[in-house]
Amino acid sequence: MKPNFVGAPAQSTRVEAVVDGAGLVFTWDSDARIEVRNLGGEVVIEANAAGLRTLAGHLLVLAGEGVPDGAHLHLEESNGLEDGSVGLVLERNDEEQ
Repeated sequence: MKPNFVGAPAQSTRVEAVVDGAGLVFTWDSDARIEVRNLGGEVVIEANAAGLRTLAGHLLVLAGEGVPDGAHLHLEESNGLEDGSVGLVLERNDEEQ
């Protein structure tokens, strides 16, 4: 599922998706700023307070009751992340590794 908008949303944004019958609603706080950088051996997620609340909300949606394995959200500089960010995928997987 890839919400289609450019850059970080300026207003509160709501994206709804259905994955295997489970309705998922992802929201972005207004003024959220999220940047993801790959530094080689580590990934840095830098965000303002609104961005951190937004990420926490996305993770809580994916952790919700009835959300199936494989449910995921793609964040990229063209949808939710600051320009220059590397892509980030948040995915649920309850299978033991």
